[in-house]
Amino acid sequence: MGEAATGGRGAGPPSRKRRRTPPSDWQFPLLTAWGLRPDQQRLLVIIAAVVGVLAGGTGLVFTVGSIGEYTPQRRASAAVVATGSTLPRVFHGWSSPKLFAPLTDRTKDKRALTKKEVFGHKQLSVTKKLKLKLVAKQLDADCSAALWGESVVEQVSDARCSQAARGLYASSDGRYVGQYTLLNLKDGKSAAALVESLKTDYRGGWTIPLPSSKASFPPGGYSEAGGYALGHYVGLVWLGRTDGAEPTAKDDFVSLTLALRGAEKPVYRRVVSLTGPPA
Repeated sequence: MGEAATGGRGAGPPSRKRRRTPPSDWQFPLLTAWGLRPDQQRLLVIIAAVVGVLAGGTGLVFTVGSIGEYTPQRRASAAVVATGSTLPRVFHGWSSPKLFAPLTDRTKDKRALTKKEVFGHKQLSVTKKLKLKLVAKQLDADCSAALWGESVVEQVSDARCSQAARGLYASSDGRYVGQYTLLNLKDGKSAAALVESLKTDYRGGWTIPLPSSKASFPPGGYSEAGGYALGHYVGLVWLGRTDGAEPTAKDDFVSLTLALRGAEKPVYRRVVSLTGPPA
């Protein structure tokens, strides 16, 4: 083995180190962010030069859409999973409010979550007439069972995620589907880091939708999501229309989100259990 490492007794010139293939010249940060491979970027620039696409923003967006999507290499490995193409089109993240400061360290909040605690309410009110009804629920001690994507799974593993609670909801009018996921991480720093990273990496890793005959996210349909750091917990809200269409002025996703966040009331109760009721 030592001879092989030093060239050994074999004749001939010493082997040269293999050089890495240089990155393509056809890589533009904006186009990469839009999801285009280097060869697609080259094609786009050629088309733009010929037909003047760059003269109008609408034409450029149309051309990008017609070429197709590309997942940058750093995310590609995370997206290979048997969950179809069901993921949010839009994601927003929020840091933990000061209210949850008592829950920054899980060692002060050792009691494990239970299904009854998180999903004790069978329905959540949006308006007097509209309700979100719980159609499926699951609590996993192995957080990788509730998430997909190499980067996301690795990050929650490093954060010593001990529980992932998921609840799937269907609106009483059959128009909407929503899922709330609550992750139990080791500390507030880990929770904040996960929410921050999801702002850019959510399309390469996300929560797995619970199966149900009563509601589901249409593959490829429009949906939107939000991530909330809550002390050492992370709450993930995911909403969409059952027909997969984009929301219109009649679709109040803000009220739907607030209603779905009713599932995180146990976290508020845990703050009170540590600090006592407000004066």
